[in-house]
Amino acid sequence: MASSSDHKATVIDGKAVAHTIRSEIADEVRQLSQKYGKVPGLAVVIVGHRKDSQSYVSMKRKACAEVGIKSFDIGLPEQVSEAELISKVHELNANPDVHGILVQLPLPKHVNEEKVLGEISLEKDVDGFHPLNIGKLAMKGREPLFLPCTPKGCLELLSRSGISIKGKKAVVVGRSNIVGLPVSLLLLKENATVTIVHSRTKEPEKIIREADIVIAAAGQANMIQGSWIKSGAAVIDVGTNAVDDRTKKSGYRLVGDVDFKEASKVAGWITPVPGGVGPMTVAMLLKNTLDGAKRVIEQ
Repeated sequence: MASSSDHKATVIDGKAVAHTIRSEIADEVRQLSQKYGKVPGLAVVIVGHRKDSQSYVSMKRKACAEVGIKSFDIGLPEQVSEAELISKVHELNANPDVHGILVQLPLPKHVNEEKVLGEISLEKDVDGFHPLNIGKLAMKGREPLFLPCTPKGCLELLSRSGISIKGKKAVVVGRSNIVGLPVSLLLLKENATVTIVHSRTKEPEKIIREADIVIAAAGQANMIQGSWIKSGAAVIDVGTNAVDDRTKKSGYRLVGDVDFKEASKVAGWITPVPGGVGPMTVAMLLKNTLDGAKRVIEQ
């Protein structure tokens, strides 16, 4: 047995896995196009001019183009009324060429996010945030039409890395509607024993130390130390946190919720930030759009 100082976790290359998935999607899109003369369509609704939202949207647009999915871009002014936004969503619900609708969050303060997301047709909810999709995910023996993209990407990374989930102890750090909660429900569906650690949890390191699988989605830079990780555990780091870095042109660099350098010395597998979960989220969005299109086109 090598001494612990030589140990290096297997780094799960999310970029490479996402690339493989995208080429699988591109093949299926080609087949749909040849057989039915139709391609999947994804509508992306963006309100206002947030820089981060703009860059996410252009990344999604490029990803669609790459696999042959038609993207519909709907840009609305910051001051748009909630009613106008909802009527835009209804218009997209009714458009047969649109198989997925994504409303880029966050929305401006004067708009009720929950209300808007609830108006997206269940059949087109490629983000998987509709309460009925989350509700079905929470129930035994029911399957949601769509799984949220980031949690789905996390599980895909585990399965494509040959990491089994059944019977394992999994700890999810964070309980957001977007990642923490749905990923814990997904792990439960895959027969893991799941614990959720959050801001009110006492002695989180004690709980995390027992985990065979750690999904970190707390949004706190380097919060999870290497010493908290059980030897050989699989660590999926969803955190994307900007920390000041004068050596970078942008003035910052991105780090995860896990201290990558230290955790790599003990974990069995670990995802890097960037280049881990991020590319998978976009790949799963494309996959959800493809699945939504297949349900409509192939019936």
